[in-house]
Amino acid sequence: MKYTRITINIALFVFFSFSSQLTVLAQKSDRKPNLDYKGYLFTYFTGNQKSEEAIRFAISTDGYHYWALNHNEPVVNSSAISETGGVRDPHILRCADGKTFYMVATDMVSANGWNSNRGLVLLKSTDLIHWSSSHINFQKRFPNQDSLLRVWAPQTIYDEVAKKYMVYFSLKYGNQPDKIHYIYANNEFTDFEGEPKQLFFSPDNAACIDGDIEKKDDTYYLFFKTEDRVPGIKIAVSKSLTSGYKLQSDEYVQQTTRPVEGAGTFKLNDGTGFILMYDMYTSGLYQFTKSTDLKNFKVIDEEVSMNFKPRHGTVMPVTSGEMKKLISRFMPVDAVLQSIKGEGLAVDQLVIDTVKKEVRMPLASGSNPRLFKPLFVDLPGGSIKPCKKVDFSKGAVPYRITIIGHKPVIYKLSTTEVSLSKAPGYEGS
Repeated sequence: MKYTRITINIALFVFFSFSSQLTVLAQKSDRKPNLDYKGYLFTYFTGNQKSEEAIRFAISTDGYHYWALNHNEPVVNSSAISETGGVRDPHILRCADGKTFYMVATDMVSANGWNSNRGLVLLKSTDLIHWSSSHINFQKRFPNQDSLLRVWAPQTIYDEVAKKYMVYFSLKYGNQPDKIHYIYANNEFTDFEGEPKQLFFSPDNAACIDGDIEKKDDTYYLFFKTEDRVPGIKIAVSKSLTSGYKLQSDEYVQQTTRPVEGAGTFKLNDGTGFILMYDMYTSGLYQFTKSTDLKNFKVIDEEVSMNFKPRHGTVMPVTSGEMKKLISRFMPVDAVLQSIKGEGLAVDQLVIDTVKKEVRMPLASGSNPRLFKPLFVDLPGGSIKPCKKVDFSKGAVPYRITIIGHKPVIYKLSTTEVSLSKAPGYEGS
């Protein structure tokens, strides 16, 4: 029998509980909140294999619990947008018009070596589904680039003074340390104007990569990783977007002793503070911290869940309508069914048969099938409703699963007993 066996992280079960949310301007500024924003889009890549060096999407309605779209597979074909065939470190931004989106990414296949890439990728969309793109090789595009070894981790921000979109990234030349530079994009977001200029000058000339700028009040906060000497994430601040950055302090802001990179910050839609997340790249982990002042950060990992393992990515607020578009295009029915929760449910033994359209829900010993009521994630544009009274003691119960833009599908849900060989503490004979 063909079936898909789904293992679920128990932390995802709190994903169904969401509250109404305020929003902030996705451009990372402190303008008046826009009540249209109801969720978040997380864009990321997943690893150092070429198949993993691609743009993937996940969504959240609260900024803490994330659900991978498209079965955690790429939403954009790397070979179609890049020079090298792979992309890493994606960053996504909503433009000033509120309806256009820019993404930038490192144009790189890590298997070719950490000094192998020479450029980055620019992408543009008006619906978050279809993307036009161009890739820029710095050695071909700009003069005097013979000693360039790598171009890493680009991000984009709107310069309200210049009225242009500024792309910033790190460059490494020869034996020099990595340094964070910036350049302005053209009006079409397909190329650059002028030449790269250094954005941040490290006081000890240490290598700096993975820049991420957040604005709070009238101050720009530049998060970056010190790549050599003692690696870690620090913050430089300035009143100007393009100059004058000085260290906020000499302290590192990551809340772990393990190696980290890829700082990504965003302001929570409910106005309760900022999230600083980062890639614990040697541990296979991704840590979330929270701050109200961008100076002090508290680990909130127990409040966060993801059904995927991201590498260096970024988060952008989205509207309910935009979430519905993404769900319609990238959220399959069996992914919605993975959100089943309920008292006594042995989540690691849940089985979804996508051929027979059946779901088998194993209950722990002592659970009463008659009283068991499954609950599901509540996403915009999706619903799961029983077609008759729910009483699993009398057999399977049909459920109608609806995803916006698709025909409803009926799945039969039934309960089973927990397999002893999988029960906690069971060692067998």
